Amino acid sequence: MERTSTPTIAGRRLTLREFAERDVDLVLSVVDDPLIPHITSIPAAGTAEDAREYIQRQRGRAPSGEGFQFAIIETGSHDAVGQIGLTFRDAHRERASVGYWISPRHRRRGLASTALDLLSTWALDLPTMRRLELYVEPWNEGSWRAAEAAGFAREGLLRSWERVGPERRDMYMYSLLRA
Repeated sequence: MERTSTPTIAGRRLTLREFAERDVDLVLSVVDDPLIPHITSIPAAGTAEDAREYIQRQRGRAPSGEGFQFAIIETGSHDAVGQIGLTFRDAHRERASVGYWISPRHRRRGLASTALDLLSTWALDLPTMRRLELYVEPWNEGSWRAAEAAGFAREGLLRSWERVGPERRDMYMYSLLRA
């Protein structure tokens, strides 16, 4: 991709922005989550210094061409509630992978689907992007419901697709195509 900095994407309910030092508390709020550290690079134990290093890694993804990682911010309260990102593993094929998480205290409020819709609209407007993909474990109903609410279509089950923690896991594959 041609961009080297993370843009700010503003919506009515949420804003997606580059991670900042002030997001340390958000990162620390999920270090003991039973899943997030296994599927992301969030440190599983976590000091403020570990959180700062995580934030720096997220900030480095756009300049390196890997993609964009955003903090999800509630517009009214300005609270950081989660993360959403776009990874260009196959940018030459005009596709990218999407990943997201919401901190436990902010779940079940439609924030993931709202953030996913906001990011997807922006990403599919990029001239070189035609397809977005995401992967969700079958048991993670909240996550696949968020994907479906944002217009993603389930394409199938990928057996033993990805290592999560100590074991390989099945994943549903979802996609959203440029209209």
